Amino acid sequence: MILHQLVDYDTLRLIWWLLLGILLIGFAVTDGFDLGVGMLLPFVGQGDVQRRVVINTIGPVWEGNQVWLILGGGAIFAAWPPLYAVSFSGFYLAMFAILAALILRPVGFKYRSKRESAAWRSGWDWALFIGGFVPSLIFGVAVGNVLQGVPFRLDDDLRIFYDGSFFGLLNPFALLCGLLSVAMLTMHGAGWLMLKTSGEVSARARRYGSLAALVTIVLFALGGLWLWLGIDGYRITSAVNATGPSNPLLKTVALDGKAWFANYAARPWLLIAPALGLLGAAGAFFGQRGGRQEVLTLLSSKLSIFGIISTVGVSMFPFILPSSVQPKASLTVWDASSSHMTLFIMLVSVVIFLPLVLAYTTWVYRVLWGKVEERAIRDESGHAY
Repeated sequence: MILHQLVDYDTLRLIWWLLLGILLIGFAVTDGFDLGVGMLLPFVGQGDVQRRVVINTIGPVWEGNQVWLILGGGAIFAAWPPLYAVSFSGFYLAMFAILAALILRPVGFKYRSKRESAAWRSGWDWALFIGGFVPSLIFGVAVGNVLQGVPFRLDDDLRIFYDGSFFGLLNPFALLCGLLSVAMLTMHGAGWLMLKTSGEVSARARRYGSLAALVTIVLFALGGLWLWLGIDGYRITSAVNATGPSNPLLKTVALDGKAWFANYAARPWLLIAPALGLLGAAGAFFGQRGGRQEVLTLLSSKLSIFGIISTVGVSMFPFILPSSVQPKASLTVWDASSSHMTLFIMLVSVVIFLPLVLAYTTWVYRVLWGKVEERAIRDESGHAY
């Protein structure tokens, strides 16, 4: 027996759909609080020392957290080539804006304290804010567009043509999703600051974080209502061949006003996902308002992120990128993957290397456990940023 045949092709496709979701959630719950802290920096830190406290809560860990983004991009490239081709070409300007904003983070960390000028440092503080806000907004806008369908099509040779524009991505529903992403990650960043700081910085973080948690609940509920009342989902109307070739044009697809809710009707236990999104944000709200149970508050915000992102994946399954101009060209779990052999080899690599990433990450957070205090920053102990 050939080794890769130990796992069925349809099972491998499903596993990689799950792994893609895990990698995206991993990025959101790790690098997400880095982005949230960046957005909160100009508001929770009053004065240079307090802002340095804020920066030093994420300075030692943000690079490691960004590994999840790289892993997610690599997984899309290797496991779902058509998804990579459409998203990284159609969303080219949006991706460029994200990368340009992310570049501001390492530059801001390194250059902020190179001069004593208050104007110089304030400018870099706002650059770090942009480095957190822009990616958070655009990631959410991208998800909003995916839920509505992306304007791409395939010809008979499976060549991809994108018919949209950058400004076409900025539609009302997508902007709502973008604001939800901003609020969600701001809530998460505030939970991190609540855990890692004390005094005035922690108090301000709790105030902003509780407001962000409340906004997250409202926008998440509003987004679900909007989907129910005004946005068509996609439904496969032909037979599904879970082990068939990766050719999206072999199926037929119809628009259906309630298609994104069909999986919940068929399997009510999947409602756990949106419930976790709401309950996690509620837990973060009460934890930040009360100012106690710091670890539990941060875990609640992580739970909310898990629930919100899982809700999108569960709602759309088996679609991963619907087409608004040629519905039959929509990419699904069953017709947009790499070969059986490729998925198997990648799975073996994940089984070997993902535990190493998790072990290293756990060790780093254990070593860096504890609060960042203003006194330590003033003393320059540990060569702080």
